Formats: sequence, C-alpha cells, structure tokens
Amino acid sequence: MTNVIHLTPPSRINPQEARLGALLSCFAEYRRHSDDVFWLKENAEVLNILECTTTKPGDTALEAYANFYQTVEKRLHFFPQYYRFFLSITLDLEDLGMSGDAGERLVHWARTQDLPRAELSDLQRMEAVRLMARRDVAPDGDDRQLEDRARYFMGRSDTFALPNKKAAYELTHLVFYLSEYGRCDPQLNADAKRSLHFAGILAFIEQNADLLSEICIAMHYAGEVPPVLWTDWLKRETALFSVTDGPSVSVQDDYHEFLVCNWHQSLVGDAAFAKGFVFDRMRFDRNVARATPMREMSEAMFSLDDARSGDWISMRLYMEDKLSPEAMQVLEQAETSSQHFEAFFHGFARAIRPGALH
Repeated sequence: MTNVIHLTPPSRINPQEARLGALLSCFAEYRRHSDDVFWLKENAEVLNILECTTTKPGDTALEAYANFYQTVEKRLHFFPQYYRFFLSITLDLEDLGMSGDAGERLVHWARTQDLPRAELSDLQRMEAVRLMARRDVAPDGDDRQLEDRARYFMGRSDTFALPNKKAAYELTHLVFYLSEYGRCDPQLNADAKRSLHFAGILAFIEQNADLLSEICIAMHYAGEVPPVLWTDWLKRETALFSVTDGPSVSVQDDYHEFLVCNWHQSLVGDAAFAKGFVFDRMRFDRNVARATPMREMSEAMFSLDDARSGDWISMRLYMEDKLSPEAMQVLEQAETSSQHFEAFFHGFARAIRPGALH
C-alpha cells in the first residue's frame, strides 16, 4: 500500500500583511461610506499611523483604496473644505507604496487655491504646512510667526495642569508636526517638555489611554523617556481591547484609542495590531474596568474652598480620607510616575485665588 503525503505549501502572504490587509479593508470598505467625512477621518488616521511607523501593509492591502485614489482629484475639487484629509490620505498611500503622483498635483492645487489661509487655527495651518512640505511645496503668504505662537502655547505649562483635553491633544499634534512624526528633533524647551509631563499625569489620572498614548509618542519624538508606569499600563490596556465583527455591529466605538494605543506599541518595538482581524465590518472596544478618579479629586479639592493648598505633601492625607481606595491607588501611582508631580499638583489645586470680581 502506498502512503500519499499531502504537503501544504506555505502562504506567500506573511501574517502581518494579512492582518493589515484585513484592518485596512475594514476601514476602507466596511465601516463607513467613502462620501462620509468620518470615513475620511478614520482612514486618514489609520494610514498616517502606518506611514509614520514605516509599516508597509503590502500592495494587496492598498488595493482597497484604488477607487478613492483614482477619483481623489475630483473629490478635492468638489470638497476643498476637506483638503487636509485628502492630502493626508493620498500622500500616505503613495508613501506606503501605491503607484502614482496624484499627491503632488493635489498639493499644488491646494496652494494655488490658497487653502491654508482659510484656516483660523494655527494648529490646522501647521498641519497644512507640514502636508505640503512633503512634496516640497510651501503655501503662499508663509506666516513666519506661526511656529513662534505654537511654541509659546506649548511652553505655558499651567494650561496642562488642568483638565483640558482639547489643549492636550493640540500639544501632542504640535510635537508631531514640529518633529515630522519623529523624523527630526522638534527642539522643545524645558517648559514645553514639562507641559508634556503635566498633560501625561492628567491623562494617567483620568485613565485615558487614547490621550496618554499620544503624549508618550510625543515624548519619544521630543527625546523624552515616558515614565515606565505609563508605558506598562498602555501595553496592558492595548492587549485588553476586544474586536467584534459582523455586518450589523455598531461603529460607535473606541477605534481611535485602539489605533493610537497600537501606534505607541509599534513605536516602542512591541507587537502592534496583533488581533485576529477579518475582512468585514469590525468594532473596537477598550477595557471598561478602569478607575476614574478625576471627578473625585476635583470635587474633593473644590469643597475645600480657602483651605485648599497647592502643596501636595500637606494635601495627601486629606485626599486619602476623601477618595475611594481605587481612586487613591491611581493617584498614588501618578505621584510616583513623574518627578513633575508636585509641580503639576500645585497648578491643579488652583490654590491661588484672584481678588473679588467687580
């Protein structure tokens, strides 16, 4: 009797390309329609992360964007208000391996239309400048004080000692643009680096993995070493994400937090996007078992009125008495995580009160 042994040839697609192909297909084809501005936002984010971490998804994965790429100039001409999304997606696709030069044409068209001057926000102008510079183009009417204003904002550390997510995200994005996403030294001064630490302490106290991931990434780009306690916590939270697939799953989810947590893991050399993705609609949900001590802290401090102090040593016993054990544990971890904690707490306490309003 003859034994017949069947050999299974190895797959030509490596596991990473297969995972990323499924992930990109989900964002490009299954979660939203390409005419939806949220489609632009989601796909700009996932492609930007792959591009700035030099993670090549492979030609097959990029095929999901073939129709978008072929029609992007028409889309930009009709929807110029979304030009930063169109530029970002197109430039990233090309830099990730898609053949074509539409990105350069889009950049030149945006310049001739003077689109960056339609921006009121310095942050958005800086993004536009950075995008156009990727094809060696500078916008008309270059604002030479733009970077100075950005650095002045970054250096006001008191801003970041108070809960203000919008300001904290703007801080991280300014570091991204000034550093070319880690390709050059953003040359932050000591005040700006302290701002990153303050924002990171707050994000950790809030147990906000989305914001803390961006802060740790910005620190890396600025030449700072994020506290180990923060990065260990982010690694654990990234592993605890759940991915659910199916044609009817809701996409009101934590996709952005999932993306930036994995961005951070990729940056520090750990496994990123290591879930079992499928070529279908998927939703991404964070671990819900997180303590949230910020409200407890704020209420405890506010109730002190004139007895409130910015001296952490004198306030510590009071906080132990007022906070739940879970909240106090997070606060104690935050205290030991950064050498800037006492300075942060001085600002957070808001113990210096202005004179009476007239």
